[in-house]
Amino acid sequence: MSPKSVVVVSNRLPITIEKMEEEQWVNHSSSGGLVTAMGPVLRNRGGKWIGWLGVQEMPDDTSLNNLLSRSAEELGYALIPVNITGEEIEKYYHGFSNEILWPLFHDLLSNCNFDPQYANAYRKVNRKFAQAIAKGTHEKDYIWVHDYLLSLVARELRKIGAQRQTGFFLHTPFPPLDIFMKLPWRFEILEAALEYDLLGFQTERDTKNFLGCVRYLLKLKATGRKNIKTIVTKKGEVHIGTFPISIDFKEFAKSAAAEDVTQEVKIIRQNHENRHLILGVDRLDYTKGIPHRLRAFAEALACYPEMRGEIELIQIVVPSRVDVSSYQDLKQEIEALVGEINGRYTTGGWTPVHYMFRSVSRTELLAYYRACETALITPLKDGMNLVAKEYCACNIDENGVVILSEFAGAAAELHHGALLVNPYDIEKVSRSIHQAFSMELDERRKRMKKLRESICRNDIFHWVNSFLGASVKNPNNGPEVDFFVPSP
Repeated sequence: MSPKSVVVVSNRLPITIEKMEEEQWVNHSSSGGLVTAMGPVLRNRGGKWIGWLGVQEMPDDTSLNNLLSRSAEELGYALIPVNITGEEIEKYYHGFSNEILWPLFHDLLSNCNFDPQYANAYRKVNRKFAQAIAKGTHEKDYIWVHDYLLSLVARELRKIGAQRQTGFFLHTPFPPLDIFMKLPWRFEILEAALEYDLLGFQTERDTKNFLGCVRYLLKLKATGRKNIKTIVTKKGEVHIGTFPISIDFKEFAKSAAAEDVTQEVKIIRQNHENRHLILGVDRLDYTKGIPHRLRAFAEALACYPEMRGEIELIQIVVPSRVDVSSYQDLKQEIEALVGEINGRYTTGGWTPVHYMFRSVSRTELLAYYRACETALITPLKDGMNLVAKEYCACNIDENGVVILSEFAGAAAELHHGALLVNPYDIEKVSRSIHQAFSMELDERRKRMKKLRESICRNDIFHWVNSFLGASVKNPNNGPEVDFFVPSP
């Protein structure tokens, strides 16, 4: 029985809507790797995308239908909105998802707030998504659910009697047993995960962590070949595999070579007097390790005085959850460290840290990727970290160096060409900064060539096809291969 089409389910729809003057609503298409990857799979194939519109005040039915119809015409696939109330957003999204699962899955227990009220809201919203799937899809459709916010959807589908083939991909890391054990709802989360037909994780370490938790807590063992494991439950077989997410390599490389980006690169280089530029690009989040990175950069300036006046760190921090007190504290810590470093080392004509707290345009971002000789990517924990891959794709001159946290999912793929570091080891990161600064051009190009070849080979379309291919091979599903997408 082949599936009728693929349906993507994520917290947010691939559009944003905005209320303008005179009560007029407008829609904007979102960008991002998942939207890029899934477009060809869904477009003109009867595909659908289910998610929240991102606003608490919803348009009236006529305006909403017009927005959705217009967006569907532009995208080539249907959109099904899930209405989430303000209270649910507070407790399901900000609460259970981002005050419990997000820090727990990133091994940061001290940031967890195990408020029991959050769990009921999380269940309720997952049920809403399941109801939207049941109402808006066919029983032959393949339902691909994304990320930690929606881990209960398959269970909720079963509860309401909706039979669907389901896959789930976790974009974050999955924690080891000793961390996961701290979650009060650990059995519920694990048992609900095993309601899916296929579970996908970013790295082998995440997959092993999940299987270890299942083995210890649920007394279920996995069998099967190396790349896909199988667990037999009361429901049937569940398949578990590793599928590292990626980027549209060719599109990034092509865009980075465009004339407007090239002109912006020249301006950046002129503004920084052709010094060695180090780039950090992060969303404001405590998992990104920005204070640790700044301390390592300060240590490098202290230990290697020959770099003073010759090297500059450009740190871009994209605003995120600025109304949350812990994030406000993080922003203040970052800005205090930037001020301290610049106050200590700035001389006439040279400022060591250039700090931007704002969003940047795509052209500007690609230009920084090209203009900077080193990318300093040091999260404390990350599911993948696509900035590392984007930087490499845009490094069309193949002369850049990537300093990468060994706790980023990307390290499993990029370790042959990147300089791997422990972000907590300030001295080692400092030495790696000096190593990148001193590295000969031949070695730079040799390393970057390896990185680019790996990312090009394992691009976003390879990721999509790998996951859907594992779904196809699932003997419980057994659909024909009719929804794959070729790399452009």
